[in-house]
Amino acid sequence: MAAGFAQWGNDLYTGRRSYDIVGRRRIWYSISAVLVVISCILLVKPGLNPGIEFKGGSQFIVSNIDTSQQQLAIDTVKSVQPDESPEVTKLGSDSLRIQTAELTDDQVQDVKQALMTSFDVSEDDVATAFIGPTWGKDISQKAIKGILVFLLFVTVVMTIYFRNWRMAIAGLVALFHDLIITVGVYAAVGWEVTPATVIGFLTILGYSIYDTVVVFDKVRENTADTLDQSRFTYAEKANLAVNQTLVRSINTSVVALLPVSAILFVGAAILGAGTLRDIALALFVGMLIGTFSSIFLATPLEVTLREREPAIRDHTRKVLAARGASGTEGVDEQELAGVVRSAGQLRPGAHQGQGAQPKKRKK
Repeated sequence: MAAGFAQWGNDLYTGRRSYDIVGRRRIWYSISAVLVVISCILLVKPGLNPGIEFKGGSQFIVSNIDTSQQQLAIDTVKSVQPDESPEVTKLGSDSLRIQTAELTDDQVQDVKQALMTSFDVSEDDVATAFIGPTWGKDISQKAIKGILVFLLFVTVVMTIYFRNWRMAIAGLVALFHDLIITVGVYAAVGWEVTPATVIGFLTILGYSIYDTVVVFDKVRENTADTLDQSRFTYAEKANLAVNQTLVRSINTSVVALLPVSAILFVGAAILGAGTLRDIALALFVGMLIGTFSSIFLATPLEVTLREREPAIRDHTRKVLAARGASGTEGVDEQELAGVVRSAGQLRPGAHQGQGAQPKKRKK
């Protein structure tokens, strides 16, 4: 199986096999648009479920209990405060976390006493805390500021590195795409949004832009001499770049998703650890969507923007017209890969990619 996958990757790189990803970009745009619309709807209803760190309230942690029945904790709180709708979370194998709206000191003591009686634990086994909404508001503001600074920095760096603002725009669109869908999934699941969740959201931005930059780097290498030849269009050369980096993107995603999946399973199903669960869900969804966007959204969008340039548009029209006049249909991907490799070896400073023959040293 490994040999077959390696052969498949080699075929993609040499052009012996190819998928028309850029040519079918309207399909990927439609899929992305549907996912974004669904995510936006989920953000409105049911909406995000902010944790106590963001909305404030009272918290009780009951330890050393013989049972982890969450309903018992809910009934106990309601017996003292009928108007409350407590949120109960399992912590490990012998602890529960109960969160309520802000309670007075007397109400906190009444609930604490009721929990001690219901779970038959001592006073030391019931910890209480009050978390004000000001702290959560401060965290939210810093998170938004961090995202804006990150996006600005990414835009400047990508524009300078690629010397092409269109790649920066396409990368930013892919980032927003990944973030909105990840937040939408979080709203659909209904898990609390905690500081760990925010950390997960910020982390997936870095992963997404990393994968996109790798693909864009290959696109830049393949398309550098587009206007100097008349056999292949800009879109065809960019499509070859996506195919050549497809296996790398898949491998990177699988390697990253395996440990995150393990953390998500262990944190949610076994340990009941809220922090592990919160950050792992954001990472899992974000990495999965980030892989999709780097392959099926970022480069096709960059090609769409580049084809609006008069020079690229005229060049594409001439290539297709010449191809139609000669009766040639489609493009020989293997020939295209050979042309790109040859151009890469001739360009000063071009790095050797997979399949390139090293230059012989003079004796």
